[in-house]
Amino acid sequence: MEKRQGIVTFAGKPITLVGHEVKVGEKAPDFTALTTDLTPFSLSELKGQVVVISVVPSIDTSVCDIQTRWFNEDAAKIDGLVVLSVSVDLPFALKKYCAAKDISTVKTLSDHKDLDFGLKYGFVIEELRLLSRGTVVVDREGVVRYVEYVPVISEQPQYDKVMAAVKACL
Repeated sequence: MEKRQGIVTFAGKPITLVGHEVKVGEKAPDFTALTTDLTPFSLSELKGQVVVISVVPSIDTSVCDIQTRWFNEDAAKIDGLVVLSVSVDLPFALKKYCAAKDISTVKTLSDHKDLDFGLKYGFVIEELRLLSRGTVVVDREGVVRYVEYVPVISEQPQYDKVMAAVKACL
């Protein structure tokens, strides 16, 4: 399994990312994660749509909450755009979070069971078994058009760059 160091820090220390480092221009790997009702969901279900994948370590942290609410309130309301939020939080916790925060336009997914998304997109933090923070934009043809592995996990992604990539796809 591919491992990368020196890409991301957590609490000021370098961490190891495990899995395939997805790159702009390549076919977005299909993955399966669980919805809040424990139903398997695959990226292939969104074939022909523009997709933003918002990746967060844990929905229970302030930065992850801000990121998820930003995508729910701003990005997810763009016609023709689907936003997924992926973490290793349990589906039950995601369901409770969505109800408490009125998250209705972002589809939250749990990668806790198999880390299928995390390994195929290179977001797994080896030391913590969490996902690193980042974003991926996939166009209608299923090609990755933007990817960001946020270098400091406690910081927000570059929303302006995400949105520029989305607009180029619509």
